[in-house]
Amino acid sequence: MIGFFKKLFGRKPAFKQPYQLPANAADIVVPDRAGNDAANPDADIRIALADRLVKLLPAIETEAHSELYGFAVQALTALAQDEVLKVRRALSTALRDYAKAPPAVVARLARDVEREIAEPILRHCIALEDSVLLEILAGHPEPWAIAAIAARPTVSEKVTDAVFRAGDIIGTALMIGNQGAQISRDTLQAIVDGARRHAEWQRPLALSPHLDIDLTRELTGFVSETILDVLKNRSDLDAATRLGVVSIVERRIAYTKNDGGAKTPAEKVERFARDGRLTPELVHDALAWQERPFAVQAMAKMAGLPVETVERILGAGAKPIVALCWKAGFPARMCVDVQRLAGRVQPKDLLYPKGGTEYPLTPDESAWQLEFFGIKK
Repeated sequence: MIGFFKKLFGRKPAFKQPYQLPANAADIVVPDRAGNDAANPDADIRIALADRLVKLLPAIETEAHSELYGFAVQALTALAQDEVLKVRRALSTALRDYAKAPPAVVARLARDVEREIAEPILRHCIALEDSVLLEILAGHPEPWAIAAIAARPTVSEKVTDAVFRAGDIIGTALMIGNQGAQISRDTLQAIVDGARRHAEWQRPLALSPHLDIDLTRELTGFVSETILDVLKNRSDLDAATRLGVVSIVERRIAYTKNDGGAKTPAEKVERFARDGRLTPELVHDALAWQERPFAVQAMAKMAGLPVETVERILGAGAKPIVALCWKAGFPARMCVDVQRLAGRVQPKDLLYPKGGTEYPLTPDESAWQLEFFGIKK
């Protein structure tokens, strides 16, 4: 076998380790071959060689057979650049499901300009390294390439971030719905924000296992009733999470429909107050749904303050906002979102609850903050 490869290439491979390609591997080409099959009667021979080499790889990839493995990889590298389309297609088909395919060979196939060569590797080959996927995504690929990467059996956070940054709507939708895609919290937040404009993302988002309660609350702020039903009827969530999701969805439906004909935020607040449904949770939801006017009216009602005073407090920084939350009877954990969403306080300036449940200011400190706005105990 080694003699065959030596005759084929005229020399030994320039390496001894199983997975190292020769330095000039990228320059190996099969010379004097036209691009059409009719002019290449030996194409079938090269296809048979590719098939034989792929079947041989598992038996020769150990250290004891490193020289033979090197010749095989060198031959496959040349075949991955063959000018005859059906040769490269046969190799792509053979390697797409091979977990231990030589990385440099599948990288070459993944960069092929022909879709029928590159797509199976991009979509299926787990031997393809993230660095190659990131390089391809950074090169403004065709939409089909983005979609193929987005639908891989497993997709790392770095790659899903790159898929999203590629800006392809369909590719992003496929990635959201891919159970094997790991999506960072920041990217998922950006996707939820973008779902207001891209309805294609809303249903896969509603089914995403990565969607937490806070993002669910934001999503319910703008999706259709059909998507609300999808969220409400998910059975794959644990009991506590499902209860939280159902509660948010039901509040959204109530907020949207059961307003008794109220037209303005102030009228809607009065309606909810009369029905005993004006709660801190509803205000929290309204902020997540980007319905600030209602939230401000609701905070003024619950704190017993004029709306103008509440607006002044919301523009005064973290401590006055925490004091406002205290006066309105909000749970301490809600103060952060009121600061962030209603007061637009920068992350570095946020005041967080002590131990996760206690106000960061004492009652006396909160009362003192409110005195600056003419509010007495």
